[in-house]
Amino acid sequence: MTIEEIQLEIIDEFSMYEDWMDKYGYLIELGNELKELDPKDKNDQNIIKGCQSRVWLVADMIDGKIYFRGESDAVIVKGLVALLLRVVSGRTPQELMENDLHFIDDLGLKQHLSPTRSNGLLAMVKQIRLYAVAYSRIAG
Repeated sequence: MTIEEIQLEIIDEFSMYEDWMDKYGYLIELGNELKELDPKDKNDQNIIKGCQSRVWLVADMIDGKIYFRGESDAVIVKGLVALLLRVVSGRTPQELMENDLHFIDDLGLKQHLSPTRSNGLLAMVKQIRLYAVAYSRIAG
C-alpha cells in the first residue's frame, strides 16, 4: 500500500467513531498494540524534543527503506506513535519527503489534542522528515 492509501484507510477507520471519546479509545487501543521498545533504545538520542510526555523514535535503514520503531510513556501519545509508524515505516526516504501526512489534519487531531500533545505530534513528524533527509543523503 502507498502512504496515501494507508492515510485514507486510517481516515476511514476513524470515521466509524462519532465522538472524540471513542476516537481516543481507539487511539489507546492502537497504542496498546504497539510493540515495546528495547530498554536500550529508550535513551536521550532517541527521545523526541518538544513532547510533554516522553516519546522515543528509532529509525533503521534496511535495503533502502527506513523502518521506524517508537514508544511513549503516555497512552494516547503511544496511539499517535502507532498511527504515525503505520504510515511511515518501511518507506524510502524519497517517499517520506514527497508525501504530505495530511491524515493528521483530516482527522482533526491537532484540534482535539492538548496544545502540548499537538506540538509533540508535530515534533514526531519533523523528526521523521529529518531521518528521511539524512538517510537520503547516505543512500544517495
